[in-house]
Amino acid sequence: QVRVVESGGGLVQAGGSLRLSCAASGGGTISSYSMAWFRQAPGKEREFVAARSWNGGTTDYMDSVKGRFTISRDNVENTVALQMNSLKPQDTAVYYCAARMGSATYRTTREYNYWGQGTQVTVSS
Repeated sequence: QVRVVESGGGLVQAGGSLRLSCAASGGGTISSYSMAWFRQAPGKEREFVAARSWNGGTTDYMDSVKGRFTISRDNVENTVALQMNSLKPQDTAVYYCAARMGSATYRTTREYNYWGQGTQVTVSS
């Protein structure tokens, strides 16, 4: 059983930056898992933000964050990070880290087996 815990959310002004971190434990090294970030704004469905494959060879981003967000991972420290720059009010949401066994990345929530509790990101205009 993999436990996933996010941290690093907060309040930031538009144009600012935040770095989210995700720590995974309990399932051995996360090198066996593909990792992703999703977000959910009030009244909306959870949506895909970014993903990185188990070996780091594949990354995927939703169109609206390309060029602003970067997903990275450290398989030694069992952590995944989401660096968010040039933040916009529409980025406001609860951000979730997710993990799935295997090398492939997906944009759908049902493909991910393990989820964190989420961390709030609020961007003020």
